[in-house]
Amino acid sequence: MRPLQVMDTTLRDAHQSLWATRMQTGDMLPILGKMDQVGYWALECWGGATFDTCLRFLDENPWERLRAIKKYCPNTPLSMLSRGQNLLGYHFYSKDIVQRFLKAAKRNGIDVFRIFDALNDIRNVVDSAEAIKECGGHLEGAISYTMSPVHTMDSYIDYALKWKELGADSICIKDMAGLLTPYRTERIVSALREEVGLPVHVHCHYNGGMAPANYIKAAEAGAAIVDTATAPLAFGNSQPAVEMMVAALKESGYDSGLDLDLLFEIAEYWEQVRKRNHYKRGESSLIHMKVYSHQVPGGMMSNLMSQLDVQKAIDRLPEVMEEIPKVRAEIGYPPLVTPMSQIVGTQAVFNVLTGKRWAYVSSEMKDYLSGYYGKAPGPLKVEIVKKVLGDAKPLDPDIAPSTLVTKTYDEYAEEIGDLADSEEDVLMYALFPETAKTFLSKHHNPEKTEFLVEELVRDTKEEDYVDISQIKDLIKTVEDSNIGEVTIEEAGMKVTVRAKGEAAQVIAPVQQQVAAPAPKKEASGSEPAGDGKNRPSNWIAITSPMVGTYYEAPTPGADPFVKVGDEVTAGQSLCIVEAMKLMNEVPADQIGYIREVCCKDGDSVEYGTPLFYLEPMKDAASEGEGA
Repeated sequence: MRPLQVMDTTLRDAHQSLWATRMQTGDMLPILGKMDQVGYWALECWGGATFDTCLRFLDENPWERLRAIKKYCPNTPLSMLSRGQNLLGYHFYSKDIVQRFLKAAKRNGIDVFRIFDALNDIRNVVDSAEAIKECGGHLEGAISYTMSPVHTMDSYIDYALKWKELGADSICIKDMAGLLTPYRTERIVSALREEVGLPVHVHCHYNGGMAPANYIKAAEAGAAIVDTATAPLAFGNSQPAVEMMVAALKESGYDSGLDLDLLFEIAEYWEQVRKRNHYKRGESSLIHMKVYSHQVPGGMMSNLMSQLDVQKAIDRLPEVMEEIPKVRAEIGYPPLVTPMSQIVGTQAVFNVLTGKRWAYVSSEMKDYLSGYYGKAPGPLKVEIVKKVLGDAKPLDPDIAPSTLVTKTYDEYAEEIGDLADSEEDVLMYALFPETAKTFLSKHHNPEKTEFLVEELVRDTKEEDYVDISQIKDLIKTVEDSNIGEVTIEEAGMKVTVRAKGEAAQVIAPVQQQVAAPAPKKEASGSEPAGDGKNRPSNWIAITSPMVGTYYEAPTPGADPFVKVGDEVTAGQSLCIVEAMKLMNEVPADQIGYIREVCCKDGDSVEYGTPLFYLEPMKDAASEGEGA
């Protein structure tokens, strides 16, 4: 018997699971000195959703957060969670980006790297393992634990042995959904200890309430480390409370030796943070207890509830929960962990809210079914693959999908240009291009004065579009003078050039798309729309299937999927609505002509917002015949 070591998740997984990752760095700093005194095996403080959330919602630099935590916790190793070839994003990155990012994380303060792949495909973690070993970090290979007809003890042992071959220093059983039970925990820990021989780290979410008992049985079976959180951020979707586990193991051979009085002092601080920010406690409801049936992780549950709530469809959560296992079985039983939890969950929401199963599919789901996320754990349902992919051929299973991603660091650096002041800035942009570009633009501090161009577009038609080059003389005038602001009006557009000191940007006027003349005779009837415009009565509104952000193109800078006047076929992708961090393609219901584009790139849209107006082909054809 030996003392059970403890990793604290308060600074990462706990607030990601309970507080939607909204904890600010300012809330962390005052208590870090105390947390550094506890004697934790490590503090998990980075990775997962924290990087994205810092940029997107908190206006914080995630690299600066990491450096600050390291400064205040010099005695305790810092840990991060990374999604293998996905790093902290939702698609694969090249070997160059993966290895540079992980080495930068080590340089900025990370000591322990917990690496997992959603599909337990060892090919997707090779680049990460190589980088971590090269930079001297602790490589913890994680097993994404789930239950299905294709996930067996032998499959987990085989995967752990492959991790050992890559140089793993420890093996983590990542029970993200809280599915483990005490005696199942005992068996898998014992098997890993006997067959693999590396230290075993057990990570459980509290969800159904069995995690504390799992940890005790894990300790008895020889596990070396377990994950806990401070009591105000424990339970529910989070981990068990550290105070509970420390007290439970006292007077045993697994006593952690941690100071309960110090832990309660730390907990008092976090309780005040929780109250001040009006954050909820971790609770286990009946739907959480049903995890042993639906297998939905706590973080996924929070995302689903949030997504349904903003769409005013929270009452349909039970239907979505019933749909999730069906979707999962149809696509080979992937473990419900990021990004697969978002991919499966979004598909279930689409299927329920639209009433048309598999009519709307995210680009990430298409990529998964095509093999670009790796090998599916089980067989895919042939009818679903055919419906989603059509005539497109899936990736050859012998080809590692990571080898197909070749975009390098230098290419990203050239794209972001002077907005990036460091390698960390470029890597930030590589992972989250649009979000990082907005953040870097806001915080960029160039050496010379630039100017901000603000525009108000009033009923601008395509032929009246004013190119930014046409107002260069105006910018030069302001630059060469002491004038603070100059305004001109041209072609129905008001343009203001304002001196902005050392932090400025140039924003080109927005070109609005308007309905092009129809190639066929216009329909005679029309009906008033909700926006006050009269449109032909046969035009069909194509609406947003969920709350999100509208994008006209598959990637920044690419040509739009469609423009006014285009002929489209049934099922053809028209745009993307980003929701739950997934790029969800919106298809045409039928063949026809795009008559109006209702949104601008980057617009926020609600459930049911018109995105396009389409004139069915049959109507246009009949009008042509009668002309």
